[in-house]
Amino acid sequence: MSTEPETTEKAGPGTPDTPEGPGAEAVPRGSRTNALAASSAEGASEGESEGEGESAVGGGGRSGDGPGGGEGAGGPTGTGGEGADGAAGPGGSEGAEAAAITDDVEGEEADSSQPSEAEGEGADAAQASEAEAELAAQRVERERIARRKAEKKGPIESGAKLSGTAADLLAAVRAVESGDKPVAAVFAEPAPAPRRPAPEPVRRPQPAPAPAVVTAAAPAPQAVEGARRVLAEGGAPQALAPQVAAALGEGADAALREDPWQLLRISGVRPEQADGFARALLGAACGPGDERRARAITVWLLEQAALAGHTALELATLTTALGKQDVPDPDAAVQSTLAEGEALAFQDALEAPGAAAAQAAEEDADAEERPVRVLVGLERYALAEESLADGLARLVNSLPEEAGQAWQAAADAVSGGAAELVRAVAGHGLVLHTGAEAARVEPAALLGAAHAAGLRAFAVCHTPDGRHRLAALPGADPAEHGVGTVAGLLSGAEGPGRDTDGALELDLLIVLDAPQLDVESAAMLVESLPDGARLVLSGDPALLWSAGPGRVFADLLAARVCPQVASRLPDPGPIGELVSGIGIGELNQVAAPGKEIVIVPVRDAGEAVHRTVQLVADSVPRALGVPADQTVVITPGHGGAAGTRALNSALKERLNPGPGRFGGFDPGDRIAYSPAPGRTVPGTVVKADADGLHLSCAGTAVVVPRERVEGAVRHGWALTAHQAVGTRWPAAVVVLPGDAAQALSRPWVYTAFGRAERHLSVVHGVEQALPKAVAETPAKPRTTRLQTLLRV
Repeated sequence: MSTEPETTEKAGPGTPDTPEGPGAEAVPRGSRTNALAASSAEGASEGESEGEGESAVGGGGRSGDGPGGGEGAGGPTGTGGEGADGAAGPGGSEGAEAAAITDDVEGEEADSSQPSEAEGEGADAAQASEAEAELAAQRVERERIARRKAEKKGPIESGAKLSGTAADLLAAVRAVESGDKPVAAVFAEPAPAPRRPAPEPVRRPQPAPAPAVVTAAAPAPQAVEGARRVLAEGGAPQALAPQVAAALGEGADAALREDPWQLLRISGVRPEQADGFARALLGAACGPGDERRARAITVWLLEQAALAGHTALELATLTTALGKQDVPDPDAAVQSTLAEGEALAFQDALEAPGAAAAQAAEEDADAEERPVRVLVGLERYALAEESLADGLARLVNSLPEEAGQAWQAAADAVSGGAAELVRAVAGHGLVLHTGAEAARVEPAALLGAAHAAGLRAFAVCHTPDGRHRLAALPGADPAEHGVGTVAGLLSGAEGPGRDTDGALELDLLIVLDAPQLDVESAAMLVESLPDGARLVLSGDPALLWSAGPGRVFADLLAARVCPQVASRLPDPGPIGELVSGIGIGELNQVAAPGKEIVIVPVRDAGEAVHRTVQLVADSVPRALGVPADQTVVITPGHGGAAGTRALNSALKERLNPGPGRFGGFDPGDRIAYSPAPGRTVPGTVVKADADGLHLSCAGTAVVVPRERVEGAVRHGWALTAHQAVGTRWPAAVVVLPGDAAQALSRPWVYTAFGRAERHLSVVHGVEQALPKAVAETPAKPRTTRLQTLLRV
């Protein structure tokens, strides 16, 4: 499991992770604080749209298209390191076998068949926009959560319901503003807040599902034109005008003149670019200590942390990062941001040295309160984690007894590991199931048994390929049983109907690929389930974590608040054996008599690109019979001499050369389409016309409007591991150039190698960095609050 972006990382501010124990207690909102992973990320059109970029909270910021700056290179940079011909790595032989599969063949190109799609105008007109539908459903759910928060706690701006340090911060702001207290004394003596009892979970009305087709309202032309004039006056790219108008509304021009640092709300804009824009508009009236700048950079840093997977930051980490952004008074910046309601503060009681000591301290009325740490986070993620914790508690506590007979019948219908899973589900509202690819047969058997017992059940995966693989298993025939995707279920395009309260009409929901759930998606799924429904989260905990903030599956496993069923089914074959070893930190030599695993040593990035193209276009199709369109290339980053951009350029030139008439794309190009942040769907370009770029993604026709092509579509012969997670191909070529060594970790290697079904080629240029990463580099920690909220 990993949170690192698939780029070469730079160290940022952070603090060591503090272990937690069962005795942890939250007051009034709690969170677990880990080191803030901060690293350079690619521009918002790449890193942010794919949920992979971690921008440097300490100073680097996001790179990308923005005022005064071009596209920043994310990922490994520089030239590849030297790699010995006998570089150690997984697989069988490294000499004869490697030579056999990578020998140059005669000049014939490997067949790269491309799927075709009907191009009738009627079909195109009827095509639903899955991305827009999903985003609309998310907006509805977020509005519902916001209403619930307002009803429960009242406006945050008033500070009336805050306690502990959160209340102290607001009081300090007022004291500073009135002149009664100097700013320097604000954080001098943080006091612990009183503990509160956990609220009982309450079932709340659910929103109606969003319609299948939603047309996003474009900003008004006059708003765009006004924003364009202000941007031009400040020397910023006028191409940002539509985004500015969409973010700031009708009065975007006036808002931007009043507070030029609002430009930081636009994806890809960095603080130094916003500073230049502000100087051009305000002249000598602006400076590093401007309160507007301090608030904007505070929010921006929290957004960068969310891109890195955190749902909150420790106060000390945030103030350190503000200092590195030349904010002269970080404490005052945090106070101002909290007072304006742009962020929230939480407290987390620190653990005593042992669980027994913690318990004794709680029972001793005279014992001193344990110290607390202050966390600061954006409201949307705080509400999502609170909603998720409440919803999970509701499911656990609302199990109906009358359904026991049907579940007993379901348990009697299966055997082996599936029977253990069914029995756990029969007696509990929430169950966690862990296992690799082969273990998917167990939730599939659970789905079939539930249907056979007359129960309403549905299973979802994160990708169309995952849905297809699940549907192919016994017990999960999509013609008779429910199998869909998380996005399709949330948007209303797939799955059962909803009742009058907006809850899904289900007795059981199975979510596969659970490590890819971020807090917002998980909260929407859980809040959509009715009282008495059962939820099974199933997945491989060794995979990379979600692209969005949070680590839902890992937090649930660590909290131990529900049964956990571990599958005993190993993945078969040499690739399964290799990946299983990686999962426990061992990079083993594996016998591969059928060339299932081949190591291709390279000396530099140029040779890595050459060998990769040769493998995809010639060697793998000739030696193994896997065509080029069924082979994926995976590399650690987008930038660098052997990143996705360089590899895709070389592969396009070989497999589908063309002028790139529409934004660099031609019919037949393999693409990676990101309909929403954190989601990537492989596909193929069909055609382009006035409506936009027409794609075929997993058999579904998709039309991407012209203005979204640059940010949502990239060539897809080569992907990053985050883009590839959730999908498998017959063959995979994993490229490890010398400059990628710092980006490697055990979860990254596990995920990348596990994308291959029949054949894995490793283009190896990192020497001993690969076994070292597998043995010594675990998942990067994330700061989240879910464990503490669950334990309350």
